[in-house]
Amino acid sequence: MLDRTLVTIAETETIEEAFRHLNENKLGILFAQDANERIVGAVTDGDIRRCMLAGSTIHDRVATCINRNFVWAPAGAPREQILKLLDQRVHVVPILDAERRLVDVFSRELFNLSEESEVFARGRSPVRISFSGGGTDLTHYFVANDGGAVISATIKMYAHATLRRRSDPSIRIYSHDFRCTVEADNLAQLGTGGELALIKSVVRLIKPTYGFELEVSADFPVGSGLGGSAVVSSAIIGCFNEFRSDQWDRHEIAEMAFQAERLMLNIPGGWQDQYATVFGGFNHMEFFSDQNTIVPLRLDSSIIAELEESLVLCYAGSGRDSGAIHRDQKAQHETSDAVAAAAKQKEVTRLIRRHLLRGQLLECGRLIDEAWHAKRKLSSKISSDALDALYDFAKRHGAVGGKLLGAGGGGYFIFFVRPFERYQLIAALEQQGHTCSRIMFEESGLRTWKSRLPSSSRQNSAEAARPKDH
Repeated sequence: MLDRTLVTIAETETIEEAFRHLNENKLGILFAQDANERIVGAVTDGDIRRCMLAGSTIHDRVATCINRNFVWAPAGAPREQILKLLDQRVHVVPILDAERRLVDVFSRELFNLSEESEVFARGRSPVRISFSGGGTDLTHYFVANDGGAVISATIKMYAHATLRRRSDPSIRIYSHDFRCTVEADNLAQLGTGGELALIKSVVRLIKPTYGFELEVSADFPVGSGLGGSAVVSSAIIGCFNEFRSDQWDRHEIAEMAFQAERLMLNIPGGWQDQYATVFGGFNHMEFFSDQNTIVPLRLDSSIIAELEESLVLCYAGSGRDSGAIHRDQKAQHETSDAVAAAAKQKEVTRLIRRHLLRGQLLECGRLIDEAWHAKRKLSSKISSDALDALYDFAKRHGAVGGKLLGAGGGGYFIFFVRPFERYQLIAALEQQGHTCSRIMFEESGLRTWKSRLPSSSRQNSAEAARPKDH
């Protein structure tokens, strides 16, 4: 803002003094104020000259020349409103507060932009359901068996991450799902194991050069079989990516999520989860020793809608250890049963892709049943007597086919049902104490964005960061 003394003048001042102010501010206008500094009008050099032509002298009060019907805008007026005033042959617009005191002055060339605000980043990444091929995306399998293949799709259930940078090197991480907070004075002191080990692993991989506050939450339970670890990792990586000038692409983010969980934490597992959540939508994925190929499936919207109505998501309970199941799969992968089962998985994946693209969904349901029976042969830990009983129960009450999602051992089943048999199946499962929910597919994968931090939040954060007396 210009110096207030250059754009205002007391209404009791002389016309001579007004001329001096006008020569100094170069705006061609002054705003007259009363004894309480309230703006009562505007005066231009043209107004003064007209007064003098009418008989006033330079020793008369400027109040005789004031235009009290002048254009102004209230404090807090949107920028577009001020620009519209300036676009109507108005050259200068004063900004007045509720008591009509001058707050700022805008002209066609003098327009004070808002100060740069502190921003925070958000990330939201969807979970996936897999139709077939799980287990063939394990590195030890596809390297030894001429590749692996998976079909999966993301659904409207997410992991959420929020990140803000700090001006000091301290770190604060909060997980809503575990009701756990981890704090460190700097990255070196963050450590590796213990609570929130996966999040720590992601942070250590990224190596941020600034302190930060990170909050993470999920719409799904731990051990759900929906690829939750990869989903959380991707949302966090996406947030940090928002603060990079040279941003990682989708392949890099998926590979980083794989590295943080599989290599740095040494948790066995496949590759599909990371790519599924980052890319989003329906994808046919192929895995080879030298490359991973992600091919989006372009399904007609009516096929997607019908598939949503044909699938039931049923929670079978937690208690699974995906790492232990994958370790057992690795130990069993060279047995004849496991090799044949994995080959069957790849064959079914190819057929599901074909029928899915053509909208032949009943065939997909039957093939999902075949995929489940093949998957069970990869490891004795994938299913259990209780899970087998649940699956058989669903088949007796209308399910054409289904499968346990993820590595197995618990989590969610998906069941495919014919028209007019959906609610019969849901009612039967709920009577057995199981929770059923509707599937809505998500076309997008990982989404990240920046937002401005409200001023009240900045103030609260600053107060929270102050050392506390003990």
